Amino acid sequence: MCPLPFLAAAVAASRTPLRLLGRGLAAMSAARRLKSVDYEVFGRVQGVCFRMYTEDEARKIGVVGWVKNTSKGTVTGQVQGPEEKVNSMMSWLSKVGSPSSRIDRTNFSNEKIISQLDYSNFSIRY
Repeated sequence: MCPLPFLAAAVAASRTPLRLLGRGLAAMSAARRLKSVDYEVFGRVQGVCFRMYTEDEARKIGVVGWVKNTSKGTVTGQVQGPEEKVNSMMSWLSKVGSPSSRIDRTNFSNEKIISQLDYSNFSIRY
């Protein structure tokens, strides 16, 4: 019997875990990357407990930052945390909101990767 087929199979098998490991490391580094983004939500977002629901959702997702009402009738704030969690919060701010709210649009700005968090929790500002 020629050992060459076994050798080829062993080499192929040894490469597979390395490829998977490489993907895992890339995903892990993205999971550790911290992101910050400012937001402003337009629509029926004041007088409908939007800030309270935003604070609750941020704490559930595991992001930090703040939220407040503006004199223009919008809600504004900042979210920071692991990139995928910030992305989840951005989706919630764009599509869900509080039960009685109506989100017409959400503007995001100053979206960037950061080296450390500026906040230790998520809070409502006045």
